[in-house]
Amino acid sequence: MEIDGFRVEPLTPERWDDLVAVLGRGGVGGCWCMYWTLPNGRVWSEGVKGGSKAKNKAAFRALVDAGPAPGLLAYDGEEPVGWCRVMPRDRLPGLANSRHFKTGLDIEGVWSLPCFVVRRKHRGRGLTTVLTKAAIAFAREQGGRVLEAYPWETKEEKHPATIYTGMASTFKRLGFEVVQRKAPHKPMMRLTLT
Repeated sequence: MEIDGFRVEPLTPERWDDLVAVLGRGGVGGCWCMYWTLPNGRVWSEGVKGGSKAKNKAAFRALVDAGPAPGLLAYDGEEPVGWCRVMPRDRLPGLANSRHFKTGLDIEGVWSLPCFVVRRKHRGRGLTTVLTKAAIAFAREQGGRVLEAYPWETKEEKHPATIYTGMASTFKRLGFEVVQRKAPHKPMMRLTLT
């Protein structure tokens, strides 16, 4: 799909090298977008131990190969420039065990938008907004009834690596509303899709 001058595509096995171009060879500190997929931070940490990052990378590659697409890639022409994870919340057990994002709210039909990565030289171009708009369309097409996000809400200047979940102001502009807040800086926000 085309959004605001960028092309956005689902991550398929054929696009694996494009994901690596966005995340870097180390997979953003070894995360490889596995943090919320695993039951807790301790298990995730095992995947980055020793600096090899092989466990998390292999696990995420297996998810991509098995399908369905676990997220979206943004392109500027043919260059991959951004990534977001978007999938059903019930496939991300780390959220159910999170002190900030475990919830008693209904999660049936809820899709999750837990993280973004934008390549350094492309930051400041609105790619988080582009990817969020694409995630809204993607989740809706897949039958999602709600899209949920976990942004930062702070006036402090943050390093982009710290705000991998996005900023609350971006989601507010797109119609998301706070549905839960267990810490002042970490709201859980939702947008109804149906």
